[in-house]
Amino acid sequence: MANSTIKLVQNNIRKYRIQKNMTQDILSEKAGISCDYLSEIERGKRIPSLKRLCMIAEALEIETYLLFK
Repeated sequence: MANSTIKLVQNNIRKYRIQKNMTQDILSEKAGISCDYLSEIERGKRIPSLKRLCMIAEALEIETYLLFK
């Protein structure tokens, strides 16, 4: 993914997580990933696979494409 896309995805994950009143702990548990991994995604330190993005979107109860919008 290009840097601008990575930034967009990380910002959108954070935005939707906060809109849903979720902590990183809650979202990571619902998505089946570690809290450290989610934190690294939100900070742009890790680039998640499409599978992981789908898991995060499902946990946020949104369509995956919204993470790229």
